[in-house]
Amino acid sequence: MQSNKKRIWSMLALSAVLGFSLTACSSNNNNASEASDSAGSSTPAASGSAPAASESASADTGIDHSKEVKLVGYLLGEAPKGMSEVMAALNEKLKKDINATLEINYIGWGDVASKYPLILAAGEDVDFVYAADWNYYVQESNKGSYLELTQDMFQKYMPKYYAKQDASAYKAAEIGGKQYMIPTTTPDRKVNVMVLRKDVMEKAGLTNPTKMSELEPYFETIKNDYPGMIPLNLDSQYDLTTPFGNLVSEKFAYPGAPTDSGDPASVGVYTDNEDATGKILSITDEPVQSSYKYAADLMKKWYDAGYVNKNPYSNKVRSKDNFCEGKSGVAFGNSNDIQATLASCKDKGIDTYVIPVLSPSGHAPANSWLNNGIAIAASSKNPERAMEALDLLMQDESYVMIDYYGIEGKNYVVTADNKLALPDGVTSSDNTYPPDAAGFWFVDKDFLKPSVDWTDSYVELYNKIPDYLSQITYLGFTFNSEQNKTEIANLKNVSTQYFMPLAIGAVKDVDSSLGTLADKMKAAGVDKVKTEVEKQAAAFLAAKG
Repeated sequence: MQSNKKRIWSMLALSAVLGFSLTACSSNNNNASEASDSAGSSTPAASGSAPAASESASADTGIDHSKEVKLVGYLLGEAPKGMSEVMAALNEKLKKDINATLEINYIGWGDVASKYPLILAAGEDVDFVYAADWNYYVQESNKGSYLELTQDMFQKYMPKYYAKQDASAYKAAEIGGKQYMIPTTTPDRKVNVMVLRKDVMEKAGLTNPTKMSELEPYFETIKNDYPGMIPLNLDSQYDLTTPFGNLVSEKFAYPGAPTDSGDPASVGVYTDNEDATGKILSITDEPVQSSYKYAADLMKKWYDAGYVNKNPYSNKVRSKDNFCEGKSGVAFGNSNDIQATLASCKDKGIDTYVIPVLSPSGHAPANSWLNNGIAIAASSKNPERAMEALDLLMQDESYVMIDYYGIEGKNYVVTADNKLALPDGVTSSDNTYPPDAAGFWFVDKDFLKPSVDWTDSYVELYNKIPDYLSQITYLGFTFNSEQNKTEIANLKNVSTQYFMPLAIGAVKDVDSSLGTLADKMKAAGVDKVKTEVEKQAAAFLAAKG
């Protein structure tokens, strides 16, 4: 998920000045993958005339499948090692069902900001792309990058999806009264998490920590007694602002604003998501200012003590992906994408302890349908067939089991009590297609299964998630930044230069750095953005009643 941190993830790090809007996809790049961004491309099934099954499908639906088509999609992250086998299996089914084959390419997490818009702008060889409220949905919709979708199209080309989807999801996806996204039918049920090692906790004398600020004895023990392990080994994308955000959330109910899909997500404008009035705040308002100072003071203390890796900007390995190898003291993720990490540690005999990231009242934000979705490219030569394929990939259980879990007998088996297990001789570390790893986070999650490898701490967390989740004031609302493109570009530059060092603790003086950040944001136009957010937020709340 994700989510995922969501979680989040939950989660682009350059969503900086508030990169903790706690939306984000369910997952990020997994350690099972060494592939390049495009290594997930499929080898399409042999071409030829449509088989009888496709002909009968055409007769049943009235859709012409006589011409074979190749569909090209882009997801986020990296291709798992077993992607080619999974694509071969999916293509065999798609060829039979709708006379189509599929090629999946990947946009790496470090390349999303630069490559995602370019792929759509090029207008060639792309039929669909991952879409989400935190991933350029509003921005690209306004640019005309996505195809407008209508209820008639959903009913005709995605009947399984149409039968399942909540009507509110369509409304949430509207930009200027038109819909451009296929939102997930099952919003992520996830919370952001931190994972610790129990052996280190025991040595540090740390019992039952519930929040980030309580981990200092754990960090100190790692620094003194575990050479080669960095307490906070942050990567340049997901992890970079996560500890800071977790600390802020101890004082401020998972701060975020109605998210925009450009950079940065919250552009220095915030709201307490547990405040039903939806009051919009700026960086100099309370409780933002005091929460930022609280988090920045601790991060500086930890950075100066050597608990944070000195140059996370150049590190592309997420903390969760080398945690079980003893290189990271804390693994950051969400309750969806952390499963593979927990299973891998269990294989290595490492006991883990999971801490959910919650607000002061003990809650986490529920995700909207827009947290994970897919969009048809405006340049697609076969949009109807792409929608048909997505209907199967998202809403047909036989497809979901493949695109989410891989090949039965090779990547997973289903036990007699309907749980997921690894085949004999396969471990979590060498599974070539780990669950949640391939970026199909928009599938119908009601088909997903519990795993026999879930640790006791994960099962405890999983069972508590429904109690943690709360409906946030601005659930389902995205801020349309079309009127503030210049300010947002300026704020992104400010956040990169002045917020990132503050977030990891690499500043000489916290008070001075916070003052400079606030001044630079004002000069970049944050007040103008705040005014526009207030306008759109008021209209949303009025319509919501």
